[in-house]
Amino acid sequence: MESVKLLGSETVRLDRSLGRVLAEDIHSNRDQPPYDVSAMDGFAIRSADVAKVPAVLEVVEDIKAGGMPSWTVQAGQCARIMTGAPVPQGADAVIRVEDTHAVSDLRVRIDCSVKAGNDIRPRGESMRDGEVVLRRGTEITPGVIGMLAMVKRANVLVYRQPRVAILSTGDELEGLNEPFDAGKIPDSNSHALMAQVQALGIEPVLLGIARDDPDELRRYLQQGLQFDVLLVSGGTSVGVHDYVRPTLEALGVQMMFWRVAMKPGHPVAFGIAADACVFGLPGNPVSSMVCFEQFVLPALRGMMGNPRPYRRTIEATLGREVGHRPGRTEFIRVTLDRQECGYVAVSTGAQGSGMPSSMASADGLLVVPSGSDGVAANSKVTVQLLDGTAYQEEAGGEW
Repeated sequence: MESVKLLGSETVRLDRSLGRVLAEDIHSNRDQPPYDVSAMDGFAIRSADVAKVPAVLEVVEDIKAGGMPSWTVQAGQCARIMTGAPVPQGADAVIRVEDTHAVSDLRVRIDCSVKAGNDIRPRGESMRDGEVVLRRGTEITPGVIGMLAMVKRANVLVYRQPRVAILSTGDELEGLNEPFDAGKIPDSNSHALMAQVQALGIEPVLLGIARDDPDELRRYLQQGLQFDVLLVSGGTSVGVHDYVRPTLEALGVQMMFWRVAMKPGHPVAFGIAADACVFGLPGNPVSSMVCFEQFVLPALRGMMGNPRPYRRTIEATLGREVGHRPGRTEFIRVTLDRQECGYVAVSTGAQGSGMPSSMASADGLLVVPSGSDGVAANSKVTVQLLDGTAYQEEAGGEW
C-alpha cells in the first residue's frame, strides 16, 4: 500500500460515475429547500390559534407542491397545504390532516395544539448555497449520485481507474477456447481474477497464457508492463521452470516481497516498475483469489483514491472447531448464517488451494491468526466479507 500511487483524474458523465471516487469537492448551487416547506399534507396555521383546542379555522387557499402562496394567513385562518409546498406568510406551523376534521369546504376543526415550526422544513435544511456537500475522496454510490444530481453536476471529476492486465502462465494450462485435452488443467484463474477486477468497476485485459518458455514469457510480461497493474498467475514458486520472478527482475521490476506467511497463497510476490505494479499470484485457483482479496483489491481501490480500501470484517461465532498449525495466517472459506446469537461461520468443506468450489460457495474468509493452534467451536472469530459494497479503513482483525 505504501508503493501504489494515486492515479490522476478525469472527467466523466454522471451516469458513468457509479463506483468511482470524487477528485474534487462538490459545492451546493442553491438553498435546498429554497423556502420553508411543509413536511406533511395538512394545514398551514398560526400556532397561537390552536393554543386551545378544538379550534375551527377558515381555509383561505390551497397550496400545492410547485405552487406559491397568494395569501398571508391571518388570525383564525389557515391554508390547506401539500407536502413540499411553500409555507405561506403568517403561518408558523403545519398540522397534519390526520389531526383535523372538515367542518365545511372552507372551515376545518383542529383537534391538537402544536408549537411553532411543527412539520416545517426550513429553508436550506438540506444544503446551503455554496457549502461543500461532498468531499474529495468520496466513493460515488447511488446516494451520492442523487446529491450530485441535486446540485446539477452532469459531469464530475474522479480519480482514474487503473488499467489492469491479467496473464496466466504454464504449459499445463488449457485456454477457455482451446480444444478439450484431458491431460490439461483449465485456466480458471484468468477468468476468476477478471471477475474480481470487474467487481470493482474496472474492465481488465486478458493477455492469455504464457507457456514455460523464457522468451515467450518475456514478451508477454513486456506487454503487461505497459499497464498500471499486471496480475501474473503461476510461475512464482521455486520450481526449475518458474521463470516469472527472474524474468520480471531482468525487465527492471523491483521485487518488494516474495512469499508471505499465509495459507493459502504462500508464494505471492509483489514488485514495482517505473509505471506499473506487478502481482505474482499463485497458480492454485483458491490461492490466487485469496491473494487478490488481501493484496490486489486494496491496492486497486487505493490507486482510485478510495479511503476505504479493505473488505469489511465482522465478528461471528464459529460453528465447528477449526484446527490450525501455528506459523501462518490462514484464510478459511466459510458460509455465514444469521442466528439469534449473531452470525455463525461454518467452513465450506475441504479447504485445498486447488479446489475452487470452496470459494464458489463462500460468504467470507475466516481469519485464523498465525499464532493460533486451533479455534474451538462457539469461539468468536473475525470474518472478512467477500461480497457487498461495504469496505473499511483498516485491514481489521488480529492478523
